[in-house]
Amino acid sequence: MDFLVLGPVEVRESGVPVRLRGMRRRRLLALLLLNARYAVSMDALVDELWQDPPASARHQVHNAIRDLRAALAGSEGAGLITVDVGYRLDVAADAVDAHRFTDGVRAARAARREGRDAEATRLLQAAVDLWRGDAFAGIDCPAVTAVAAGLDEQRLTAIEELMDLRLASGETGSLVAELFALAARHPLRDALRGSLMLALYRSGRQADALAVYDEGRRLLADELGLEPGPRLRRLHAEILADAPRLQLQAPAAGRPATLRPTTVHPATGHPATGRPATVRPGQENYLPRDLPDFTGRATELALLERAVDGQSAGSPRTVVIDGMGGIGKTALAVHFAHRRTTGHPDGQFYVDLHGFSPARAPLTPEEALGVLLRSDGAAPDGLPDGLAERSAIWRSRLAGRRALLVLDNAADAAQVDPLLPGTGDTLALITVRRKLTATDGALSLPLGALAPAEAEALFRRIAGDACAGSSLDRTVALCGHHPLALRIAATRLRDRPSWTVPDVTARLGTSAGRTAFLRTADRDLMSVLALSYGQLSDEAKEFTRTLALLPAAVHDIAQACAATGLAPSAVECLFDTLLDHNLADEPSPAHLAIPPLLRDCAHTFPLPSPEAARLLTAAA
Repeated sequence: MDFLVLGPVEVRESGVPVRLRGMRRRRLLALLLLNARYAVSMDALVDELWQDPPASARHQVHNAIRDLRAALAGSEGAGLITVDVGYRLDVAADAVDAHRFTDGVRAARAARREGRDAEATRLLQAAVDLWRGDAFAGIDCPAVTAVAAGLDEQRLTAIEELMDLRLASGETGSLVAELFALAARHPLRDALRGSLMLALYRSGRQADALAVYDEGRRLLADELGLEPGPRLRRLHAEILADAPRLQLQAPAAGRPATLRPTTVHPATGHPATGRPATVRPGQENYLPRDLPDFTGRATELALLERAVDGQSAGSPRTVVIDGMGGIGKTALAVHFAHRRTTGHPDGQFYVDLHGFSPARAPLTPEEALGVLLRSDGAAPDGLPDGLAERSAIWRSRLAGRRALLVLDNAADAAQVDPLLPGTGDTLALITVRRKLTATDGALSLPLGALAPAEAEALFRRIAGDACAGSSLDRTVALCGHHPLALRIAATRLRDRPSWTVPDVTARLGTSAGRTAFLRTADRDLMSVLALSYGQLSDEAKEFTRTLALLPAAVHDIAQACAATGLAPSAVECLFDTLLDHNLADEPSPAHLAIPPLLRDCAHTFPLPSPEAARLLTAAA
């Protein structure tokens, strides 16, 4: 028995359609297929089937289940089971055409990565041929609609890849009519428009290819106020110039024609001379540049390598790097991502979520998904507004791919969870200031200050000859071995030829001196740290500032109670808050230490309340 959802929902027994009476039974079957082999509660079925359920809703579901069970009776490999909470549809994965489609696409991409393009073409064509219309056509349940949107997007991506493969194999004129129809149905898909332009150009129709580009450019400008993407603009320029890259090589005996290889300049993206390089769809790299003076973190990098390689191959892997502001989370994530690009050739993506940014609010998950989907080539006009629908499309696009994702500067787990892949051999690196305990299944890497030797090496690498022959132990210690503080201090020394290391050390010797010195025209350490304080409640801010003004470096619960006048239970709760926000360290259980630079930052906040000031004076 086959269950078909890539078009109108159908059930076929040995190729013969099984009659399903009424739309409600089809919708019920669709809901059960979405959760095949898992129980679906009666409440969930009622909520999906009716906006305003009638009193007889549960009775109607029972009747529909009875009819479905009768329709499936006698079939092999399928059964509708009653469980405690509701119902479960037991079917083999390959009995559902959607599963056969995703498996075929995954196998095709694997074959393409290994250079077996003919097999990849055959597998993709077979997967695309499974479709009979829009996924779950006519089924309007919210849960089904979200999944259908993801499947439809995955179908279009597969078609784009298939067109690319067929063009690379030497097909030209035979594709033109097919591509014209596809571009007409999906006028804002750059990949389809580009394939049509290339097919026309190779058919000797250069003017028509350029006209297709102009039509798409006008459409984008009129409807969205946008220009075509960089790949389409580059193709347009190459068609104008009759670029050799666009021509086909004469096929060798027994082999299909292939594109002449060319080198793509890494900065401009235009063809250049030298070593050949092949760029395929989905291989775009959106990672920021790796810092040329990245220094240290050998222990953390080794931990990341072991943690990532130790997880199950073929399944999504997520690592959360948390730490205080300026501690180097982004630098480490980007550096590690660049080291892992060869293992994730199907695209490397980066998005700044602005969880802690001074000039703007954090991205909503919908906005972040829009950035990621557009980076992966999705047409802006084809993106739904809803979070569930966008998340489903994003996960469907990553299914079966070996992609890498850097989610930088996250606010909380609710912001990142909809962005995480559901399947595929993907790696997601998340940087965040406070611990994300709600991101289930993720590996956690707390990031602290640099080791003293690493801090000195970073300072010397930035300052250069300005610190040659000088001892830096005291200087880097006053910077708290903090990467951003070290960068600012070393840069200021390098840019002041008359200064020496002792001059810098003297300026760093007091709290007020550090606050003033660790600030440049475009970087201010205290402002970076203050963003985390801004996320605290008023009570936590006052508690933090009160402890920061005390002379002791480490506080136990009794000392904190005496200084603040709070009860032990409240102090314990505030201890946890500061640790979760990475605004304090815990040198031993129930003991709290606020790092010196954070104590400096706390001094810049308003004075505590009169009562806290009185207690503070008494404690001192």
